Amino acid sequence: MSILFFSNEVLVTRLRKGDEKAFREIYTRYWKKLFSIASRKVEDHAIVEGIVQDIFLKLWERRESLKIENLEAYLVTAVRYTCINHIKLEMLHEKYELYTHYHYSGEISSTDEQMDLADLITVIENLLSSFPENSQLIFRLHRLECKSTKEISKQLDMPQRTVEAHLSKVVQAMKIYLHDYL
Repeated sequence: MSILFFSNEVLVTRLRKGDEKAFREIYTRYWKKLFSIASRKVEDHAIVEGIVQDIFLKLWERRESLKIENLEAYLVTAVRYTCINHIKLEMLHEKYELYTHYHYSGEISSTDEQMDLADLITVIENLLSSFPENSQLIFRLHRLECKSTKEISKQLDMPQRTVEAHLSKVVQAMKIYLHDYL
């Protein structure tokens, strides 16, 4: 029997065992739908492609530990949350740029200083992007929106100690990474 005729449940079972053909079939069945959903939320098609690719990459990477009862619902939910997170990060990045412009525009007079600040922001963003989404979000909420760990804990429905652990890891890495830079 061809893999094309397998049910989603069979495909998920085979995916958990590392079956690349099952993964390709899932991709073929759902990439257009996920792309369409993401396109309604995010206008940039390159970003939409990245979002959809990310979802499938995570699906493959986490295949052994996934607990999927309804494959389509799982993928649709994943694309919606990924789009929401992207939009949140985009808004946060804009806020950050406005904040730095407002607070530092008078203090930064030379082109060299402006370039140094832009380089520093890029370095911070690159390092931050290497952390899991939760860690990135927690860092931004704490450092850019000045929210307490208690507020973040409530907002993300996560134990305060977990928030503190995420924040501590990012801050520690930032200190080490930026030590030479600064």
